[in-house]
Amino acid sequence: MKRLQQLDQRALSPVGDVLARIFRGAQRLRAFTVVIGVLAVTVALLAVHRSDRPRSDPSLGDVLRVGVAQGASIPAYVQAGRDELTALPGDAPVYALVSFATYLAPERLAPVLADVAVSSVFARLPLPRTQTELVRLGAYRLPDDVIAAMDETARRKREEAGRYRELLARAGDASSETRDMYVSGASVADKEATAYSEHCSCVYAAVVYAPPAALRAVAARPETRVVDPITDLQRLDRTVFLPPLPEQTTIAEPVREVAEPAAASSGPS
Repeated sequence: MKRLQQLDQRALSPVGDVLARIFRGAQRLRAFTVVIGVLAVTVALLAVHRSDRPRSDPSLGDVLRVGVAQGASIPAYVQAGRDELTALPGDAPVYALVSFATYLAPERLAPVLADVAVSSVFARLPLPRTQTELVRLGAYRLPDDVIAAMDETARRKREEAGRYRELLARAGDASSETRDMYVSGASVADKEATAYSEHCSCVYAAVVYAPPAALRAVAARPETRVVDPITDLQRLDRTVFLPPLPEQTTIAEPVREVAEPAAASSGPS
């Protein structure tokens, strides 16, 4: 466990802590990014692990890619992970990306991930037809660390909602479309804040460290979709994860967004 914590400490740095941000709608993304000017760097780090091709990319500083590419086949990824786990030799522990079949609450994680060391988990509020932020949470102790990280995420989301409302208050003669973007952004951030403060069923994946036998036991549990062993991992802070979302069944693609009506929020507060 101590070795796991030391290796993962760098992965939870300001760059590695939050996996990547998926914004709510292309137009709202552009408006918020132009005004705030943040989070563009992490988008460039999104990448994938495929068992049939090299997993490092010199253009990204030799980043190891683990997950599913946008537009790639999820059934093919799941089958490749199962095949690799079945063929994994020996008893030496390895890291693995565990993707869940459904979103789990913090208290449901310990039974599913029994007998493995957990490094971090990935969470997202599954709002219908809305792309919400994908967040990476440090989680050495289950469920305590996940609960604490969700509380911190809720605080950050409340601040984000406030920033949207500040933008709306300063919008002046901005178009109704722009104002609606700010209203919708505040509304979604409010919902995320509420859900995380209530320790929602939002966790959809985890990075773990365990011998092959323990990984196979995790893979056999009904909550688990696939366990993807990472046999060539050298540094967690040079690894980018993109596990499939539970609702994705065929092709990995962004959630089809439907904008919320402006009446979803009362405006600046």
